[in-house]
Amino acid sequence: MAERVAVVEDEPDILESLALALRRQGYDVDGYPDGAEALLGFRQRVPDLVLLDWMLPGMSGLDLCRVLRSDSRFARCAVIMLTARGSEMDVVAGLGQGADDYVVKPFRTREVLARIKAVLRRFQAPEASSSVRRVGDLWLEPATYRAGDPSGAFDLTPMEFRLLEMLLRHPGRVYTRGQVLSSLWPDDRAVEDRAVDVHIARLRDKMGASGKAIETVRGVGYRIKDSR
Repeated sequence: MAERVAVVEDEPDILESLALALRRQGYDVDGYPDGAEALLGFRQRVPDLVLLDWMLPGMSGLDLCRVLRSDSRFARCAVIMLTARGSEMDVVAGLGQGADDYVVKPFRTREVLARIKAVLRRFQAPEASSSVRRVGDLWLEPATYRAGDPSGAFDLTPMEFRLLEMLLRHPGRVYTRGQVLSSLWPDDRAVEDRAVDVHIARLRDKMGASGKAIETVRGVGYRIKDSR
């Protein structure tokens, strides 16, 4: 089955050109001119990935991203922001609301297609495994993208799950920001280090009290506390 991509863009020419390019690549494409219409459409056909313009009439792309991340129906939906706002603080704001990647306008269609392919690849289900990995009070089940602690499962996006999985792979090992980026966000950008910090903060927040297991090694990166 073709992967479903939704394009939410109020500029008709951009919406049409992106939709056409995506269909040529074999994607199942839905197009929406504003956030409110997109949200109604998503409830009928949940997309695998949303290309989301930041500056939309009515509900902004940032607001729509926030809604998607608060609704469990869209937990496995990837979000790439399309934005003319390329400053570090703007990008951090988008990532902080749950975006998985961003593309700054003006962009090349080839770049957008490459980003879509990369993000969807990271969101693919891992190889089936019945084993549950345990570190202290934390558990992680690769086959189902579920992770949690004795209080229950965390509400993680696939990107957050992969980040936690990476940290749990070697408890006590320090992963530099560069190592995290090369594994999960391989694109070269000036705000890359800050992007890692934002995603770590989101992951800690969703883990509740167990979030303290993720330790910051000042000036280096992050690790999961070794409970041995």
